[in-house]
Amino acid sequence: MDDRIIDPSALNREPHVEPADAEESKEVKAQEALLHDVDPSLASADEVAEALNVDTHTGLSSEEAKRRLEKFGANELASAPPVPKWKKFLQQFQDPLVYLLLAATAISLVAWIIEKVNAAPGAEGGEALPFDAIVIVLILIVNAVLGYVQEAKADEAVNALSEMTAPTSNVLRNGRVERIATTDIVPGDVLVLGEGDTVPADGRLFAAASLRIAEASLTGESVPVGKKPETLEKAKALGDRSNMVFNGTSVTQGTGRAIVTGTGMNTQVGKIADLLQSTEDDTTPLQKEMNHVSKILGIAVCIIAVVVLVALAVLEGFHSVHDVIDSLLLAVSLAVAAVPEGLATILTVVLALGVQRMAAHHAIVKKLHSVETLGSASVICSDKTGTLTRNEMTVERVVVPSGEVELTGTGYAPEGDMVSLNGDAVPENIAQEVYATLGAGTLANDGELREGPKPGTWEIVGDPTEVSLVVAARKTHADKRFHHFTRVAEIPFTSERKRMSVITKNDTDSGKLTVFAKGAPDVLLSYCDRIFVNGAVRKLTEGDRQDILKKVEELSREAYRTLGEAYRPLETASLSEVPGIRTNAAGDVSDISEQADVIEHQLVWTGMVGIIDPPRVEVRDAVAEAHRAGVRTVMITGDHPLTAARIASDLGIIEQGGKALTGDELDSMDEKQLDKATSEVSVYARVAPEHKLKIVESLQRQGNIAAMTGDGVNDAPAVKAADIGVAMGITGTEVTKQSAKMILADDNFSTIVAAVREGRGIFDNIRKFLRYLLSSNVGEVFTVFLGVVLAGFLGIKNPDSVGVTVPLLATQLLWINLLTDAAPALAMGVDPTTEDVMNRKPRKLTDRVIDGAMWGDIVYIGLIMAIVTLIGMDMHLSGGVFTDRSVDALGHDAQMVEARTMGFTILVFAQLFNAIASRSHLQSAFKGLFSNKWLWGAIALSIVLQLLVIYVPWLNTAFGTTPLPPMAWLECIGLAAIVLVASEIRKIFLRMRATH
Repeated sequence: MDDRIIDPSALNREPHVEPADAEESKEVKAQEALLHDVDPSLASADEVAEALNVDTHTGLSSEEAKRRLEKFGANELASAPPVPKWKKFLQQFQDPLVYLLLAATAISLVAWIIEKVNAAPGAEGGEALPFDAIVIVLILIVNAVLGYVQEAKADEAVNALSEMTAPTSNVLRNGRVERIATTDIVPGDVLVLGEGDTVPADGRLFAAASLRIAEASLTGESVPVGKKPETLEKAKALGDRSNMVFNGTSVTQGTGRAIVTGTGMNTQVGKIADLLQSTEDDTTPLQKEMNHVSKILGIAVCIIAVVVLVALAVLEGFHSVHDVIDSLLLAVSLAVAAVPEGLATILTVVLALGVQRMAAHHAIVKKLHSVETLGSASVICSDKTGTLTRNEMTVERVVVPSGEVELTGTGYAPEGDMVSLNGDAVPENIAQEVYATLGAGTLANDGELREGPKPGTWEIVGDPTEVSLVVAARKTHADKRFHHFTRVAEIPFTSERKRMSVITKNDTDSGKLTVFAKGAPDVLLSYCDRIFVNGAVRKLTEGDRQDILKKVEELSREAYRTLGEAYRPLETASLSEVPGIRTNAAGDVSDISEQADVIEHQLVWTGMVGIIDPPRVEVRDAVAEAHRAGVRTVMITGDHPLTAARIASDLGIIEQGGKALTGDELDSMDEKQLDKATSEVSVYARVAPEHKLKIVESLQRQGNIAAMTGDGVNDAPAVKAADIGVAMGITGTEVTKQSAKMILADDNFSTIVAAVREGRGIFDNIRKFLRYLLSSNVGEVFTVFLGVVLAGFLGIKNPDSVGVTVPLLATQLLWINLLTDAAPALAMGVDPTTEDVMNRKPRKLTDRVIDGAMWGDIVYIGLIMAIVTLIGMDMHLSGGVFTDRSVDALGHDAQMVEARTMGFTILVFAQLFNAIASRSHLQSAFKGLFSNKWLWGAIALSIVLQLLVIYVPWLNTAFGTTPLPPMAWLECIGLAAIVLVASEIRKIFLRMRATH
């Protein structure tokens, strides 16, 4: 044995022997020796506890745990170093569309240099500075800053959600079981492990009951490994260290307690942590489509630019350097017009804000892209207990062989009385049978009830159904009649077995062993051959069985969940002496959980309890809303079929008198029959977790987008396989939470429906701002394209000049895209959910975000924008169609500056009117016109910015603008409003077509 583990003097516990810092240093060294240099599996649990200075009965104190956390650090794997802020800022420029703008900047700069070089001697040679290039670069920098800030905020939102979903673990501290953040676990902590838990750190077991742990993630062993606390005689491979538990593995069965010997990077998984750091974020379907749209726009504008330039070269030819410069500036303008700057940033921010809103309503979405799937859900498969019901399990009825009693009081407060159904006093023989039944239920139990921090409040630990038995036993004081029984072994409850048994020793009867069991009455009854009645045990007759099963059906019809209780005296003080028990070569009893056939037979039936868990009041409305939205609700429960059907009909999931399909019936079906059944049946009872997976896969084969709720460890495969895996935040196991895409903080079904509604609203808002941004950019492209092609017709081109004249400058277009587009787009991302969002069928994941109808909107509005912009310019130019204005003393160039300012302003206001119109594809913009205060704030901000660029002198120079007279503003607003009018006319025709 390694003395570094077992030598208690190494810890130097006595404070008077050494100064405090020296004592602390030695203790840390001793603990670090255990953590790094030795194998705890070769030491006894007592020796490990002594070396780590912990009492396994009380655990560490809060103060000691805090001190160790400071010494050893958080229990987490070292992550990849954070990306430096400067690098994140530069990443804002890593976009094909930004590259296009940078190319446009270079072209603009080259054009300015060529113009300066080719200027006639003594002439000014055009602009003193390359204003176009400077402004484009400045605006790109501003855009990068805005993008960086917004993405930082989105990251903060996602990190906040991560903290909400951070794993927690049960540890023994201050003499009581506490649930703490896994990152706060320290060496020496006592882990309290149960089925469904993820092991949060490496540890040495000192107690285990039928404990089995899945270690495939670490050792590759596909079958869960049985664990025992016995000390190993020699060093073994990782997968054979049966007295150790390891970080990241999961408990599939049983319970156990272990002393933490390694945390964070000092765990076995920490040694391979580098392999876990190479993961990259997946590109979501929505992001892929946005990238596709950006590429299409970039390619389209390049093609348009080439076509225009070739056409100009053929029709007019390039006669001078100025012609080349003008053509290059045209390419710059087209590039700037096509690029929706900030699109990716706005998309991320809108998703993050939506996910934050969901979290505020108890739906914690772990990944932003899950929002896309949520809005498409067509089936929600839900557990009954705690999700459709209140999860305030209360034992109301106790049925024993001699009669039946009722327990008063509700909830978890152990306050109430035992009364007969007719109001008379409970006879002594019935009372004795009730005590036996509740005593068996509270012993075969892992639940715990304890008083809360405030007097009169109660907290539960464990399964609510088990805690309800503890509460019932306390109400009748049955627990005090059985306090002398001490648990020595356990055969845990599993979904397949539907029962649980414990082996106890009777401290008042020479330590003799007794088995206590509880489970589904119809299942447990099959293992009973005797019955406790009138204070004596007799043979269980067939008539007794039929009476019990008949009572089960009666209680189930009244929506009671039933649990049967039984016991069996083993008549020995040693498990090894029980007839049929298997032992190993050393004479020790083999894993008792594998010997249920020996223990769980010849049981004595004592009675059963009826537990009520009333439906949540709000769930019926949520189910109705889901049905209205084309989302089917499916109930899956382990309860009796009659109970399931009663609750389902009460909630509106099925019609009154509807039937439930059982797990046995599902097993008897082939794939074709199963698909037919799942397409019709909405209630499943007496099902095991593997049936959940079958149901999900069947629904998915039919083209459904399925959400599946789960809490137990065996639910994890179904939750992971579902399109939207939903874990219970209160009762859910860590394994299930890790498999899920969403966690319900309140375990409430109505929260799922609210999340679907929110998901649809978020997706609607994404489509709104995409419609707005893309139609605005298409409008700019049409303005530039048509303005060049029709330049002579509209009076844009000076008849006395040659070459190309662009209707709007690149800097003006960039100003529109960055400042007057971004704010309204963001505001539309938080637009209130429309009334009809849950009145339409679910969207298919294969449906395009930007479909044909939306492209029709985009092109139609873009064309209207271009037309009204060019009309406004034409009205301020000589030689135009609408106004043949005479060339004044300032000449055509001065007119062009004013006309450009008009076109620039009209386009800005046209896009603001478009923001109002784009909130719905069909609904009138005037319906709920002022419901989004953020949008009106963004419009006001855009107007102020436009006024600045027109009336601030140095901005006039930078953006080629000039102050406008008051009458010009009426023209601008009047022409821009045509966009809203045109949109309303189109919506009227679309609504008329939709109704026919």
